[in-house]
Amino acid sequence: MAPQAADAAGSGRSIDLNSDLGEGFGAYRLGDDAELFAVISSANVACGFHGGDPRVMERTVVEALASGVAIGAHPGFPDLVGFGRRELAATPDEVRTDTLYQLGALDAFCRAAGGRLQHVKAHGALYNMAVKNPALSEAIAAAVKAYDPTLILLAQPGTALLAAGEAAGLPTAREGFADRAYNPDGTLASRRLPGAVITDPEAAAERALRLVTEGKLTTLDGQEIELQVDSLCVHSDTPGAVALARAVRRRLEAAGIAVRPMGAAAR
Repeated sequence: MAPQAADAAGSGRSIDLNSDLGEGFGAYRLGDDAELFAVISSANVACGFHGGDPRVMERTVVEALASGVAIGAHPGFPDLVGFGRRELAATPDEVRTDTLYQLGALDAFCRAAGGRLQHVKAHGALYNMAVKNPALSEAIAAAVKAYDPTLILLAQPGTALLAAGEAAGLPTAREGFADRAYNPDGTLASRRLPGAVITDPEAAAERALRLVTEGKLTTLDGQEIELQVDSLCVHSDTPGAVALARAVRRRLEAAGIAVRPMGAAAR
């Protein structure tokens, strides 16, 4: 369903704005999490496999709660070196158990800090493989359902991952990307292609507004496609991510669209 939470001051629409945070580990820092917390409404927190470690996970959860930002688990492949963006030949059972493991790890920090998980969003190569692979999608959905069937599964519209969440009876939210170019089939264009990552704040803001108000965007090769979304992502490692997120939020709010956690629009 389309973003729906009523907003008396505007158009009656709302949208979630999410970002992938807590992806540094040890002595390494990635992204400007502190500034993004002031802009976004939901955080996808790395769970220690593609990024994050126990200290980073705890700190990110605490900062999210202090900022009033909803918390989601961001499970990925066990691939710190490749930042979880390399395709691994993992079996569905490995994906299921690895996802379950990561949910439990992040939820421990949420509970200790007096918070709770809102949603689950797979990361990187795991996400991109699952949107086309029903077996991997079903493995992720099975892990989420086994752990907590009230968690929202965040996935791209029209994909195997969203279908698996719906088939498992999970609440779902449809995700769009303000800072990424698309293929005509609604999947994300490879980061290796020129123009696949959008770094211009105004271009990202315009794409975000069109997605929310029209349910449309222009693909990398110039085609028009339709996509209905409940949440928009700005990646924290995109160059200029904070400026991008601020521009997106400004454009949405100027149009009377409220920015609030995806729980308001989950199906």
